[in-house]
Amino acid sequence: MLNKVEGPLEEWMNEHYDYAPDHWMLIQIKGDDPHYRVFGSWSGGYLDGDSWRMNSGITSVKQVGDYYFFMGHSGSVYRCHKDMYGANVYGWSVAQDLANTSGNSIYLMDEPEDLLNFDWII
Repeated sequence: MLNKVEGPLEEWMNEHYDYAPDHWMLIQIKGDDPHYRVFGSWSGGYLDGDSWRMNSGITSVKQVGDYYFFMGHSGSVYRCHKDMYGANVYGWSVAQDLANTSGNSIYLMDEPEDLLNFDWII
């Protein structure tokens, strides 16, 4: 017999999400359409390797327990653990390359102190 999960754990387990990166960071996109994005990185295994993904642009965020749920322009949702800000070595390398080759239109951000009240609209 399976026991029903209750409390804060149940709350985030029941939330819809499309991606749950091992590490995540925020990226500011400047230029004609300034906005913020979630850059997620995953640590792979022997057969699948490390990977990364960036969302379409943050429209809103909510916190459930120890997780932030970032809603994107395309409708995707990223579930990010609040203590895992940053990137793995591969993800950091990719993010640095994006920033370095963007002509100053991509900025890797430090984690905002008050993510829930951050102004996502530039």
